[in-house]
Amino acid sequence: MADCDAIVIGGGLAGLACAIALADGGIRVTVLEREQELGGRARSLTDPATGDRLDLGPHILLSEYRNLLALLDMLGTRDRIAWQGRRFITLVDAPCAMTLHVYPLPPPLHFLPDLLRVPQLSLADVASNARLLWRVLRLDQARRLALDAVDAETCLRDLGVSERFLDWYWRTVSMAIMNVPLQDCSAGALFGFFRYMVGRGGYQVGLPTVGLGDLFAREARERIEAVGGRVLPGVQAERLSPDPGGGPCGVVLVDGTELRARHVVAALPPPSLLALLPEALRGIPVFRDLPAFAPSPYVSTYLWFDRKLTRERFWAKVWSPDALHYDFYDLSNLRAGWSTRGSVIACNLIHSDRAAHLDDARIIEAARREIGAYLPQALRADVRHAAVHRIPMAIPAPHPGSERLRPGPRAPVPGLYLAGDWTATGLPASMESATRSGWLAAEQVLADSGRPHAWARPLPRMQGLAALVGGRAPAA
Repeated sequence: MADCDAIVIGGGLAGLACAIALADGGIRVTVLEREQELGGRARSLTDPATGDRLDLGPHILLSEYRNLLALLDMLGTRDRIAWQGRRFITLVDAPCAMTLHVYPLPPPLHFLPDLLRVPQLSLADVASNARLLWRVLRLDQARRLALDAVDAETCLRDLGVSERFLDWYWRTVSMAIMNVPLQDCSAGALFGFFRYMVGRGGYQVGLPTVGLGDLFAREARERIEAVGGRVLPGVQAERLSPDPGGGPCGVVLVDGTELRARHVVAALPPPSLLALLPEALRGIPVFRDLPAFAPSPYVSTYLWFDRKLTRERFWAKVWSPDALHYDFYDLSNLRAGWSTRGSVIACNLIHSDRAAHLDDARIIEAARREIGAYLPQALRADVRHAAVHRIPMAIPAPHPGSERLRPGPRAPVPGLYLAGDWTATGLPASMESATRSGWLAAEQVLADSGRPHAWARPLPRMQGLAALVGGRAPAA
């Protein structure tokens, strides 16, 4: 006998999006989340020393995040995002900085005017991407997966991209967006992201004015529980116990309790999913590939300064061989009620295995030094408080070969479904991918329950000149 219709393991974006869709479809759903705070890798925490709400690690949003924004519309929280307008990103190549804008030009020309103004790049450097652009715009799923076997650095060189453009732009994108060095990144994964960016115009960067998890966690729980679902934070699943006869699937908790349901959605990153699987399942295709999804860890550091350092909300550092932190956020310019405070700057040390030898004090000092390369007054200001969050996984690292391993929502075990930013969503691993994955998994459960309903938003289609070259296929 089943305890409920569906169990969702994982209270991050994927799990909560899935549970909302199931609950709205009349499915009795129970969400299990091992942490006390919902939100997964996008959760928010209260700093014990200051009482400030912080993110486990801060992230930007994009106006093309159709699934995530649809979810926030449902929850009534979309107004908690501050949009940058045409200002896309400020890039710091110490001691200089320049802001890249999105121009009202047909894609893929919308970023070109500012790229032509970058003093470190010549016209020939920018033009060296012509063959790459042509290839990316004509990229279909089969070609993208073929490129998955090649590292991005090798592929970019083979396509004639100049060394200066490689260093200034592509190494920065690979670290800041893909979360791995260029030589360790799948060309298929990187080119898929690039196609997503150049295939459409009108992009805006969005920055939460509240904690990242505070965009969705509480409201999602309330919505699920309002229609009879259960959300159980602080409850950890220990292993799956599928019924070989096709009956309800079991989820055994760490306290020994066993829950059973007709459908179980594992909305978990690959290492956590692998830990739940009984030995008999680990050799099954899909599951045996889980160890190949290596985590890309990062460290998120927060510094509270005694004075206001800048009115800038967000900036990123251009790649250099010794760079540690890549993206920076001054929360005093974002959070409601913080505008009269001193700067509270968060920064992310991405792919942090390279800094595993650094203790918290040295990471804080490195963060201050790199902030000071853009804002020299940071070196003269007092740091009143600092916090260091070490996160084992930002995303599963998009190493060569990883794209072709991303599974669909239906697992090779009756009654079991998969969700998470690492699954096959057609998108790079991100909050948008996580949300879409949750809805794709919910669609499968609803269909199998005789209640079909479409939830996942279609991938955006290319526009402008990009559509003329590559057709009107999805941009992702």
